[in-house]
Amino acid sequence: MKGTLFVLGAAALLIGVAFAQSNASGNAENGKRLFLRDGCWECHGYAGQGGTAGARIGATSLSMQGFMRYVRQPAATMPAFTEKVVNDSDLTDIYAYLKSLPPVKPAKDIPLLNQMKNQ
Repeated sequence: MKGTLFVLGAAALLIGVAFAQSNASGNAENGKRLFLRDGCWECHGYAGQGGTAGARIGATSLSMQGFMRYVRQPAATMPAFTEKVVNDSDLTDIYAYLKSLPPVKPAKDIPLLNQMKNQ
């Protein structure tokens, strides 16, 4: 009996982990659509590159949980986006879009910046 309960508990845990991982992956294509529709681009730029009103969030190093926590309860001037405004599924897709963006190039790899530095 205890063995059966252990096996059932372990199976439930594995299913839960697999479900959480599949949900965390999100749909980057839908995330891009939502990023544009919900106006994230207005402060963060079309590719999450940041701007005068918002931080660079493309290819974010935040975990999904950290990203979601910040969007729900931001520390700076960004308005809070509650579950009523952007549900968890949509936020997961937006996160997948941001993670799909290429990382920012270091300044040394941008020829124009190097030309300006050498003048």
